[in-house]
Parts: sequence; C-alpha cells; structure tokens
Amino acid sequence: MTSPDPNALPKPSVSERDAAAGFEVLDHFERFSQKNDIYSRSFWDPSVRSDRTNLFFETYRTPLTTWKKVEGFRQKDYALRNASWHLPDIFAELKEDQNRREGFLDPFTVHRKGPVDQVPVESPEQMSREIKHVAKVFGADLVGITQYDQRWVYTHAYSRQGETEKPQELPQDLPHVIVIAQEMDRGLIETVPSALSGTATGIGYSYDTLVLLGLAQYIQNLGYRAVATMNDTALAIPYAIQAGLGEYGRHGLLITEEFGPRVRIGKIFTDLPLSHDRPKSFGVREFCETCRRCSNACPVNAIPDGPPSDVVHNRSNLVGVRKWTVNAEPCFKFWANQNSDCSICVRVCPYNREFESLWGRVWRWMAGGPLRHMALRLADRFAAGERVNPDSWWKKGAERV
Repeated sequence: MTSPDPNALPKPSVSERDAAAGFEVLDHFERFSQKNDIYSRSFWDPSVRSDRTNLFFETYRTPLTTWKKVEGFRQKDYALRNASWHLPDIFAELKEDQNRREGFLDPFTVHRKGPVDQVPVESPEQMSREIKHVAKVFGADLVGITQYDQRWVYTHAYSRQGETEKPQELPQDLPHVIVIAQEMDRGLIETVPSALSGTATGIGYSYDTLVLLGLAQYIQNLGYRAVATMNDTALAIPYAIQAGLGEYGRHGLLITEEFGPRVRIGKIFTDLPLSHDRPKSFGVREFCETCRRCSNACPVNAIPDGPPSDVVHNRSNLVGVRKWTVNAEPCFKFWANQNSDCSICVRVCPYNREFESLWGRVWRWMAGGPLRHMALRLADRFAAGERVNPDSWWKKGAERV
C-alpha cells in the first residue's frame, strides 16, 4: 500500500509538461512506428538500402577482408570498436531465433522471475531516491523519472525476420519511466570521423545494458514489474527531457548539464510507485538559436540552420512536432559511406566539454544567459572542436600506462 504525500506537488497537465520540456506538439501529430526508423529502413526500404549500408552493419560483426590505410580506419581501430559492442550484441543476438533483437528492436526479457509479494512503498519520493541510488550503484551516470507518455511509444515494433511491423508488446499500465544516461568518452569522440570513435558509442551501450538489466531485475525482485528498453519500444529523447536530464539541441540530440550531448540513453517502464522529476532548462535552446556549429560542420548538410519547425524531410521524421529536425537519410548515408557511425555534430558542439572544471562551469553559466554570445565567441577561440588524430589517441593512451 502507498500513502499519499501531503507535500507532493500537483501533477502538471500534458500542455504544462510539454511547455516545460520545450515541446510544441501540434494538432496533426502522429505517433511513430519503428519500421520507419532510418536504421530499420536500411533493411527494407530500397531508397535507403544499398551495398554500402549492408557492409556498414556487417563490419560490426564480421572482420573486414581489407583495411584502409587511413589513420582511424585501420584494423586495430575496427578491432576496438567492434569489441566495445560485444556485450550489447550478445543480448541482441541471443533470441534472434525467436524474432527478437533485444535492446535495439525489442525490450529485454532476460530476467529471473521476481517474487509475488511486493515490498511496501510508503513514500514514492523516498523510493525514487532509492532507485536513483541503486541505478548509480550499477553505474548509471544520470537518472531521472517521468510518467508514461504514449505519444513517444512506438505504434509498432519492427520485425527483422519479416522486414515488417509487429505488435507493440509494452504494457500500457506501467505508469512510470526511469530514464538513465551514460557518458560517452570525450577523447574518443574527439577522433570523429573514425572507426575508432565508434568505440565511445559501443561502450555507452554496454553500460546501458548493464545498468538497465540490473536495475530492472532489482525492481522485479521487489515484486513489481519492470520492462528494460534501450533503442527499442519508445523514443528516448522526449522521455529524457521530461525526466529532467537535459534539453533538446539543434543537432537533434539531448544536451545534458553534466556531459553535453555525449550520452547514450536507456529506459525502464515500471509500476513501482515513484515520484516524477520535472523538465529543467539551463539555456540550451536560446544558445542553439545563436550557435550554428553543428549545422555548419555537418558534411551532408543534414542539420537545419534555421529556427525550429514542423518540417518533415522523409518518413523517418516525426510528424506534428515543431523542433529542429535532422534529415536522417543523408546523415545515415554518410555513416554507411565511411563504414562507421558519425558524431561530428557531437564533437563540435560547444557543450561537448568537461564541466567539472571551474572554467567549464563558468562557460555553461555564460551560455545559459545573456552572455551566450560571448560564450560562443570564447568557445570558437578556445575550444574549437577540431578533430584529434586517432593515432595521437593511441599514442597518448599508451604513454599514460
């Protein structure tokens, strides 16, 4: 049994939550099917699928027969990148014979059954603090909690076997969503574009997997239901923003106070009684309205340089949301052509910095207020986001040992 907290704040309405999160959901909004995600389309849609996209996915699992002579794309670079993906790949491939790719197309089901008896929750606020504590024990860098919002849940899952839609299996009676975020290694991101830099993504997903599985099992051990999801089931960024983890950036990514855009996101849907966090603003939208670093640096001009809009480039975009929308087709084509994922927009983002230092915190304060133009000029002068030679990354790392 749970008892109401007399000090709890009243729950905001949908419009109030949208306003606080910076969403502008329009009357013609349409929910999204995972089949239209650009990665799914690269398997079934002839306008996206090509020999290059096939090779792109294959190089994560099957060693190349030939290697580029360019630094950052040599055998050891791919060897490290692919090793970083080993853990999430194991879980993704564990139940392929059951038409599942857990963590990327389907929620995780690799849990032991919990007890029937439920641990009493006297205070959702206290339980939320405990859940965040446990998430940090498992290795989560950031944790926020929000309420279930069906708008961001995929209408259908995607079946790789049939290259078609399949029913969404997420129960609709799990009212709370725990959102976790993992920091991506800044040194690796600085080597973008390179196969080496993809290691940051793989390690982020590996930690995501560990935290999500451990935390979901803990909740089930308390006697409650918990569905752990990574890139599957629902759109992660809207939930992360609603859970107070950060704001939406021009490059279409979550920007956090702690790590900027350098994060991977996971979600757990649960009926464990929890209190909710509120969206928070620290000036990202206003800064992005001034800054054009990501749109100027994008090699295929996939990032908009104008104001937020409800433009729809293709079927991989949300319909009926006014925001900065990236054109996923040329973006993914660039990924496929270079045989590794691209994070140039993350590398050059002024928020891609260390905020533990006094200078980093001062810069963030400037960027979030009337001094944002000065913050941008300082970023251009002292933190230009220039690419680091991947061979230098290897050399410096070996010298530190």
